[in-house]
Amino acid sequence: MFREVSTKFNFPEIEERVLKFWRENDIFRKSLKIREGAPEFVFLEGPPTANGSPGVHHVLSRVMKDVVCRYKTMTGHYVYRKAGWDTHGLPVEIEVEKELGINSKSEIERFGIENFVRKCKESVFRYEEEWRRMTERIGFWIDMDDPYITLTNDYIETLWWILKRFWEAGLLYKGYKVVPYCPRCGTPLSSHEVAQGYRQVEDPSVFVKLKAKGEENTYFLVWTTTPWTLPSNAALTVHPDYDYALVERDGERFILAKERIKYVFGDEEVRVVETFRGKELFGREYEPLFRFVEPEERAFYVVTGDFVTLDEGTGIVHTAPAFGQEDYEVAQKFGLPVIQLVDPQGRFTEEVKPWAGMFVKEADPLIIEDLKRRGLLLKAETYLHDYPFCWRCDTPLLYYARSSWFIKTTAFVDKMIEMNEQVNWYPEHIKHGRFGDWLRNNVDWAISRERYWGTPLNIWECESCGKQVCVGSIAELRELGENVPEDIELHRPYIDRVTLRCPDCSGVMRRVPDVVDCWFDSGCAHTAQWHYPFENQDKIEKTIPADFICEAIDQTRGWFYSLLVTSTFLYNKPAYKNVLCLELVLGADGQKMSKSRGNAVDPWEVLNVQGADAIRWYFYTVAPPWARRIFSKEAVTESMRKFLGTLQNVYAFFVLYANIDEINPLEHPIPVQDRPLIDRWIISRFNSLVERVREGMERYQITAAARAIEEFVDDLSNWYVRRSRDRFWGSEMGHDKLSAYRTLYEVLVGLSKLLAPFTPFISEEIYQNLVRSIDPEAPESVHLCDYPVPDRSLIDERLEWEMEVVRGFVELG
Repeated sequence: MFREVSTKFNFPEIEERVLKFWRENDIFRKSLKIREGAPEFVFLEGPPTANGSPGVHHVLSRVMKDVVCRYKTMTGHYVYRKAGWDTHGLPVEIEVEKELGINSKSEIERFGIENFVRKCKESVFRYEEEWRRMTERIGFWIDMDDPYITLTNDYIETLWWILKRFWEAGLLYKGYKVVPYCPRCGTPLSSHEVAQGYRQVEDPSVFVKLKAKGEENTYFLVWTTTPWTLPSNAALTVHPDYDYALVERDGERFILAKERIKYVFGDEEVRVVETFRGKELFGREYEPLFRFVEPEERAFYVVTGDFVTLDEGTGIVHTAPAFGQEDYEVAQKFGLPVIQLVDPQGRFTEEVKPWAGMFVKEADPLIIEDLKRRGLLLKAETYLHDYPFCWRCDTPLLYYARSSWFIKTTAFVDKMIEMNEQVNWYPEHIKHGRFGDWLRNNVDWAISRERYWGTPLNIWECESCGKQVCVGSIAELRELGENVPEDIELHRPYIDRVTLRCPDCSGVMRRVPDVVDCWFDSGCAHTAQWHYPFENQDKIEKTIPADFICEAIDQTRGWFYSLLVTSTFLYNKPAYKNVLCLELVLGADGQKMSKSRGNAVDPWEVLNVQGADAIRWYFYTVAPPWARRIFSKEAVTESMRKFLGTLQNVYAFFVLYANIDEINPLEHPIPVQDRPLIDRWIISRFNSLVERVREGMERYQITAAARAIEEFVDDLSNWYVRRSRDRFWGSEMGHDKLSAYRTLYEVLVGLSKLLAPFTPFISEEIYQNLVRSIDPEAPESVHLCDYPVPDRSLIDERLEWEMEVVRGFVELG
């Protein structure tokens, strides 16, 4: 009657059999086909970069996405399942640099931009087959045959159209600002990229003496954690309204904020000579620490600024306009020089004779020693603080005055905050906490990168008169360009060869050399995946905002943010309605799992032993999605044994005795009200469970829903089946035995449907054996079935409570 079921758990073998069945019968496509015309549920895939092997930590986001999409499909929705590949940017370039043994931009240019770009393109899909194989093996149903790919001309053309919209609105501009800059990669980073790379480090903490000009033994006292910026000092900044003091110690006099005297000098005996307001110090000159260059503008005097605080330091800020945004703004206000003595590789320039060519952070101890030798160092300590590192190459970032292209997000940040109010965040505190804080402290998006492999910035500039033109499409490029190949590729260096004729002076216009931040690529996925507005005009109204997105919590300052920027500007809508934030998967060492740390686990080590359902169930039940979890293969084994093993035992028990008795439960319909009490109890429990699971899934409470199922399966095995064994073993095929068969059959079939989004393989195995084997008219797959709906008439809350009381007494006994 039913295929025999082994009680020896070989779940990978079962899953391979199910995968073969899905492939041969095209079940995924059929699951989409049967829902055509149904209410739509829009899932937007956050595109992974396939230039590295997937780790087991990548499984988490894919199974969380899949459980929601499968659930929505089974509850009667047409679910968009378009895959995506993120293909541009520094991650790809760095991978190729490692492969080629390249360590700088100059080496890339010697190798040839065209050769380098070709290598990047090859690298992007090097691991695509591994990602595809892993995705299919874990049962994540997503359309990888028709994905959006950020490197295609179609995708880039949409990005150009969007950039031109920003340009026409006056929100895409070139600015000279202090930006976080990676000297290794040779490019600025956006604020949301910087946010991903902070870690605690110990830096020098030095209190430096700058001699007041014309005053014997009198010094301005300043504090800095970046001694390497001291050669570029241009001024000192004080707060105009704070109280400052002149104090004397051991024959030397120091000027600092009155409130910071105790902090700086501790228990040392100092005498306060006089006090005054900060504004009284304005204009007083001092002797610079270093004179590597002589600035043309007036420098080396005291200015005022409201950004000065008394939280740390001395209340006097060493001001180097080349290396701090507030410093630069002060320089603009007072006409200070921007003394730039650091090259784009983060090394001192030749003017800095003692340390020329040295990476600035490595020069810190030498600068400190020099100041000490000259008697200009009050004291030197170390300071533990958060410092940003490049999120891809792990180089310390420098804050560096450079020209860059920006999107003026500050112009519509209030609108973004308004859009955020329309979004449901899971967990809820992200909305006004981590994400809300990020929006409230918004800065303009530094969108250009001085790199090679990315979406080229679509701005051409006249060599003669400086006029700039932003090109918004390939058709416009052909209309304005003079040498556009028929098969133009919108990448460097090919696009760099296209020139335009200046409409003002007829001069030659060349493209600015920058490429675009790869976060802009993925942040336009809601629109660029459809090649809108050049085709698919009907898709935008249907798919923005997406109903559901899901990525790691660090994307609050990455993909979640870039999506909101673009959708708010383009459509005055949020890009998404519901966001499921996933916390990090930690390795056995308690650190974030990653290949670079060496604590990543190959997913195949688990898939080939415990199976995909076991990993999935572990991730759903071990902790809520937004809680950190330490991954171990042993924990997955325990999850497999405790839940899947119990379910398999109940399923095997039913099949064994149904085959012995040669019974087809469908041939013995017995009304529930006519069945014994214990049958009515488990049916009531099942319908209550369906209600709980549906409520949980509608609120994205995946862990609560899965744990409710786990609890029910334990009840089914350890109470219902144990209490009913004699009924199955009895020799007479009477009412009681038929009721037991019918009840356990209904519950197992119902469970196969209820579990289908969570553990799609074992669900299919149970369904095929218990349903399709005896009812060929039933849907071809459990994943083509409707999701269970609770029958309130079969829920008996008092019976469930009474049974709980009885079980309590039994356990006490």
